[in-house]
Amino acid sequence: MQRHLRERVLVTGGAGFLGSHLCDRLLADGAEVLCVDNYFTGARRSIEHLLGHPRFEFLRHDVTFPLYVEVDRIYNLACPASPVHYQHDPVQTTKTSVIGAINMLGLAKRLKARILQASTSEVYGDPDVHPQPEDYWGNVNPIGARACYDEGKRCAETLFFDYRRQHKMPVKVARIFNTYGPRMHPNDGRVVSNFIVQALTGKDITVSGDGTQTRAFCYVDDLIDALVHFMQTDDDVTGPINVGNPAEFTIAQLAELTIELTGSCSRIVQVPIPEDDPRQRQPDISQARDVLGWEPTTPLKEGLTRTIAYFDALLAEPGTEGR
Repeated sequence: MQRHLRERVLVTGGAGFLGSHLCDRLLADGAEVLCVDNYFTGARRSIEHLLGHPRFEFLRHDVTFPLYVEVDRIYNLACPASPVHYQHDPVQTTKTSVIGAINMLGLAKRLKARILQASTSEVYGDPDVHPQPEDYWGNVNPIGARACYDEGKRCAETLFFDYRRQHKMPVKVARIFNTYGPRMHPNDGRVVSNFIVQALTGKDITVSGDGTQTRAFCYVDDLIDALVHFMQTDDDVTGPINVGNPAEFTIAQLAELTIELTGSCSRIVQVPIPEDDPRQRQPDISQARDVLGWEPTTPLKEGLTRTIAYFDALLAEPGTEGR
């Protein structure tokens, strides 16, 4: 029997913020895409434009249950990624990270498929090393309110590398730093979407603490480009590799820039800092530059302008702000 010529790619969490953009990119590159999501944080609207595409298929499924499909490559992105969502059901968050990884690794093992894990900068916790290189082991509170996500992702990384050692599997682990752009959920609690929605609706912009804590913001198109480049590397390139934008900004600077770009009259007000909120977050992307030949190209002001335009249109739709 003649083997199919097009690459079949599974994207778990494919109706989410990053997943939907990855589906777009893979289709543009000529792949057949199977998008899997249980709509816990993903949304049909994020993939609605793809539902009639001849090389796109959607399957509603929870990765904590086994999945039996035939694919060539797997991007495992399934997991709520914002504190509001992953703390809503912390046990399910841990199960998604750990059992989901086991199920996807088992599928990859059966199919002899290359698999990429979307890990996170949260594996570094509240870092004592700045910027954070991949060989830093992190400073994570294993019993805190954020641990379901932090430790779930750390365990998923353990599983990926144990499958690699035990079964010689072609795995890739990408540690994703703060990413923003169109299709973020308006109420996901992340700082970029929070500030934009607050500014566009004329509400106070709520800055945790004095706003001196830092983040490094990567525009979604740049991030997706890194994941695709990583998946195309040789089997001996496993990572973990940091992917994010090394340009560091304080939260106060982000708030001021958001007000400037939206033309908002919102005030900046201080609120208490959430438990275990990192003081600094900036990726060392030396490996991404050297191994992937990748670095982000979208300046924060340009990316924010595009993201603001998206939210401006979204909030104009009836009944949007509460969803």
